[in-house]
Amino acid sequence: MFYYNGFMGLWERLCAWWSRRGSASERRTFTLDSHLLTTLDALARQTGISEETLANDLLATGLQALSQRDELWQCWQTLTPREQQAVALTCLGFTNRQIALRMGISPDTVKTHLRAATAKFGVHTKAELHLLLNEWDFSAWA
Repeated sequence: MFYYNGFMGLWERLCAWWSRRGSASERRTFTLDSHLLTTLDALARQTGISEETLANDLLATGLQALSQRDELWQCWQTLTPREQQAVALTCLGFTNRQIALRMGISPDTVKTHLRAATAKFGVHTKAELHLLLNEWDFSAWA
């Protein structure tokens, strides 16, 4: 339904690489293209951090973001199709009443779907759910 499916292959390959990488003390060398190297050098000078430390921090941050996206995707897959639809429409800015009309259900049933979805995602409100999924493209649901 949305762009997210292509990410899973990348995450699975990254996890497989990580499990095959050998001992924790093994040092890896990576080559950066000239644009990335120039940007890394500029950021290192600007922040006063060594290029190696900055590169390690950026890689760790990126891996953590990928892991969090994977967790969100796993939560999404636990939703029923109706819960997914209610969440998607909520993230698109529809009110519960508008969602109910689109789905052919009562506003109370929309609330029930959203309550179940927020619990599965570990948040308490529609606003928190929207913030959690703000990078996802739900335009196909519109």
